[in-house]
Amino acid sequence: MSLEQHLEKLITSDPQLVFTSALKAVEKLEGKVITYSPEKLVFESRFPKMILGKTLGERTQLSCEVRKQGDQSLVVVDAFPLDALERKLLFGARKGVTQTVITWFLAHLENNLGLSN
Repeated sequence: MSLEQHLEKLITSDPQLVFTSALKAVEKLEGKVITYSPEKLVFESRFPKMILGKTLGERTQLSCEVRKQGDQSLVVVDAFPLDALERKLLFGARKGVTQTVITWFLAHLENNLGLSN
């Protein structure tokens, strides 16, 4: 099983607004943006072991790209676990941590856009 996670999600909203909301989601989840390209609507971020008071077990790196797709935005998320020195973890990751970070990220993104119930 690969430690890397990939997810694509269509959102009915303007790409620039989705990108801004994604950056806010990183901030709310106590992450840190490490690279940022507003022209290309792409960023990379890192999340700590503890997010919103919950200990997940390891750090996570997440990249997000927003693409215009018709009248919608395609959000492309790739993430993987990091070791203590913030290098890509190649083995020994705890099951579900990276997927949890992605799920929380998308939930906060949709909440920022007013799309959640």
